[in-house]
Amino acid sequence: MLPTIDEIVSNFELLDEWEERYRYIIELGRLMEPLPKDAYNDVNKVQGCASQVWLQTGLDSTNGEPLLHLRGDSDAHIVRGLVALLISLYSGKTPSEALSTDALALFKELGLSEHLTPQRSNGVRSMVERIRRDAQMALAAS
Repeated sequence: MLPTIDEIVSNFELLDEWEERYRYIIELGRLMEPLPKDAYNDVNKVQGCASQVWLQTGLDSTNGEPLLHLRGDSDAHIVRGLVALLISLYSGKTPSEALSTDALALFKELGLSEHLTPQRSNGVRSMVERIRRDAQMALAAS
């Protein structure tokens, strides 16, 4: 199970070296809920990523208000960790909360923006845009 986004931020601050931080991000990817085999499809594939990335967005309405439930995967270890970071940030939020969440600000706060290649940064933006689009569709449907 993934730690909360607050736990991730706290743990990240404890790590001084970027090599340790990269290892932690990779470890986050290993903690993700597995994506079912049938979710590896064109609908869930995120366009604009150099690595292959799949994001599955569902809504959980068991407690009344619908909450986003995200699962994902990637064929690259570091990208899988970045997917996990975004899932920790967005999953469990209402669609309107997700739309007001600034993932890129978090990546800047953690120093990830300056330590990711331009291709990976573009991939993160593509993943965030995808999550936001799914949140907008969920909001429109409710």
